[in-house]
Parts: sequence; C-alpha cells; structure tokens
Amino acid sequence: MTGGHLQIVVCAAGPAADVTQLINAAQKRSWTTAVTATPIGIDFIDVPAIEELTGTEVRSSYRASPGDRRQLPTADALVIAPATYNSINKIAIGLADNYAMTSVAELIGRQVPTVIVPFVNAAFAARLPFRHAVASLRDEGVHVLLGPENRWEPHPPGSGNGRQRAFPWTTAFEAATQLAYADRSATSGRG
Repeated sequence: MTGGHLQIVVCAAGPAADVTQLINAAQKRSWTTAVTATPIGIDFIDVPAIEELTGTEVRSSYRASPGDRRQLPTADALVIAPATYNSINKIAIGLADNYAMTSVAELIGRQVPTVIVPFVNAAFAARLPFRHAVASLRDEGVHVLLGPENRWEPHPPGSGNGRQRAFPWTTAFEAATQLAYADRSATSGRG
C-alpha cells in the first residue's frame, strides 16, 4: 500500500532517538507522518529535525487555546514505538493522563489500525500486569509486535542500550501498512 497518513507516538525509551527511521520508511512509500511524544519521551527525540522531516509540529502537550489546533490528515495507521512498560499498561486500561495517551485512546477507539512495539526488558515483560495488558490490547485488535512470531523479544535487564540498534522500525511500518490495507479493503467491500 502506498500513500496514507501515519500517526507516530514515541515514549521515553532509547530507540525513540531513531524514530526518523520510521518516518523515512513511511515517506519512501509516499506516506505523510506526524509525531506525538509522551511528556518524557519528548526529551528522547530531536524535535527540530523531526519537524523539518515531517513538515508538522511535534506535540507532547495539550494546547492552551482551543483555536490553536494542529491540523493533520485523518490517520490511516498508528504506530506507538518505542512503547514502554508504563505506556503499554496505560493504553490497555484506557488511561489518558497526557496528550499522547489521549491521542492513542481516541485513535484506537476510532479503530485506526494500530501497531505497538514494546521496548521492555524481560523482567518487566514477565510481570502479570504487562502480560494482561498485551493480551487485552491484542483482544481489542491492536497488533503488539512482540514474541517469536514477530522476531522481537524483550531484552535481558541492563542490556537495553545494546538492543536499540536492532529496534524493528521497518517491521513496524510494514505491519501498519498491512493492517491499513486490510482495513481499507474491508471498508471498500462494505460500500
């Protein structure tokens, strides 16, 4: 599938600094992109470089004035990457305590095809709340890129820095485009 709009949400984890890899993958396929960051995630990215690349403002907070809205195309897909333990648990229970989580909750509620790529260590991934969150999100139709079938596993505690380069940005985009294409096909088939 070529063309579309990809909404990207980055959380506070090391791979966020490389989100331009996802943006570039999307732009090579004629997709537009926009980035939203969690309040702490904003410190992990190069905001001016991303804004120049996407042509849109990076958001991480609500606007003080309702007339001061960022105008974006309708999202054809959403990628949340890297997604932290905390953010995945928040998304699963619908907690919208910041602008990024509010955006995610609304886009999932609108049934925008969504891919989440966790960046968590094995200790966090072993926790019951995390396992329940992943199962709940999958039950809701969210594609969580995690496990042997996705060739992306949690890393051993303390090894995150060494794992950042392997972060599956391109795989995330490919999964999002497949979901978006399936969604478009299903929508056009109902018309």
